[in-house]
Amino acid sequence: MSLPKGLAEDVARNLVMVARLIDEDPEGAYGYSRVALRLASRVAAVREAAGFAAYASQKYSEALAEFRAARRMTGNVDLWPVMADCERGLGRPEKALDMAGAPEVQKLDKAGQVEMRLVAAGARRDMDQLDAAIVTLQGPELASNSVQPWTPRLRYAYADALLAAGREGEAREWFAKAVESDKDGSTDASDRLAELDGVEFVDAFDENDNDGDSDVESVTEAVVVAPEAAPAAEPAEPAKGDSDDDLRALLEDEDQDEDEDSRDDDKDGVEG
Repeated sequence: MSLPKGLAEDVARNLVMVARLIDEDPEGAYGYSRVALRLASRVAAVREAAGFAAYASQKYSEALAEFRAARRMTGNVDLWPVMADCERGLGRPEKALDMAGAPEVQKLDKAGQVEMRLVAAGARRDMDQLDAAIVTLQGPELASNSVQPWTPRLRYAYADALLAAGREGEAREWFAKAVESDKDGSTDASDRLAELDGVEFVDAFDENDNDGDSDVESVTEAVVVAPEAAPAAEPAEPAKGDSDDDLRALLEDEDQDEDEDSRDDDKDGVEG
């Protein structure tokens, strides 16, 4: 469906804001999507964007309705996995599993099929079927050494399922593999791996005090504390010659020495 130029520009501006905010400010993105939806509800791209904004805001019923509308307009099956995940969000994991076994899945590309597998495994976990979730994630994509866009999330989901099943050693191995493939930091696999290794991240505070006039400046940094390791050494005290009082005394001593030298020179001059 084509829109008049002015209207199309207004819709485009709102869709740009949806894309810009959806990760950091889902509610803000949702607000812009509603504006775009009021302007052009018969445009499939608008319905899809509204669906993703609602999904990111955990408004799963609304998201599912928008995805269904977009799919009716285009006939495209690409939204099938996220529609199934909306069913999970609505507390209907059985429906999500039904969708995972539907003919539409065979029409998905490889990325879509992996995404569908992730949703199905999540549905199994929703139903406390941990072993089934682990089996669902297994396959050639998981075993492959090549790194694809979906690889970090697939390895992460597998590691997380193993950990939930009490298989900590295997979980650690797969969290490490997830870290290796996650160059963009799309998961918190590195944090999970550190947690399994007993590494703790704490906040350190750096207090700067100049004559009592300055405020305490808080500096947050990661401090690695190994299990049963000796505590980190305290920061060294400044050298005595570095303090204001000691520096002042040192300068006074130097002035006094210079005065004495000057008097000695004058005395020598008179005697000469």
